[in-house]
Amino acid sequence: MIQELEDLKNSILEQRHEDPLALIYELDGMSRQTKINAIESFVIRMLIHLIKNQLEQRLTNSWAASIRGSLIEIKKINLQDHRKSYYIQQNQWQ
Repeated sequence: MIQELEDLKNSILEQRHEDPLALIYELDGMSRQTKINAIESFVIRMLIHLIKNQLEQRLTNSWAASIRGSLIEIKKINLQDHRKSYYIQQNQWQ
């Protein structure tokens, strides 16, 4: 990551605009993939507890807490993207 930032700085200083744009798109793609992986992990954890609940016909406090926690974390990740896109949209017209 440090090397990418150094390359980005040098490209901007040398006024090579294609290189920084490509790097920004690459970093954005990596960030999105990280978020997708995190959401996938929370969904899997939540589904495991929901399946256990169905099979055993009971819901333990820890399963309920895990399900709630997964939902909260997924919501946080989704809100981060929404806030960022809202901010970008608002600043595009200024």
